Amino acid sequence: MTNLETNTIESSVSDTVAAIKGIPTRDNLMEMLGKEVLEVTFKKLNGDERVMPCTLKSAFLPPAKKDDAITQKKVREVSDKVCAVWAIEAKGYRSFRYDRVTKVETIEPGDYKVRLGAFWEDTGNGTEDGANY
Repeated sequence: MTNLETNTIESSVSDTVAAIKGIPTRDNLMEMLGKEVLEVTFKKLNGDERVMPCTLKSAFLPPAKKDDAITQKKVREVSDKVCAVWAIEAKGYRSFRYDRVTKVETIEPGDYKVRLGAFWEDTGNGTEDGANY
């Protein structure tokens, strides 16, 4: 079996699993995270369910520092099975395994203040680059 055939089969399986679970594929999820704020529900390794508002949208991310051991780019490239994201409420990078995601919901910009609560009041709230949320 060639690499192309293997990749095609893996892609088909990923698409099917995502469709059955009612969630975007990992690639689509990561693309969505770069454009919007999502509420991702997943099972933690200890079995607890976690609901986490998160994003990779640049307006929410802290500026990269030259002295940081891990840059934002490196954090996002940890593994193809793990999704590293900016957890809005925790104000830090967190990760979850894609195969443990059970639900993905978009948080609309008009709902940021209500859905993100205290975080919204304590920060620049994503408007630093001229966004109108």
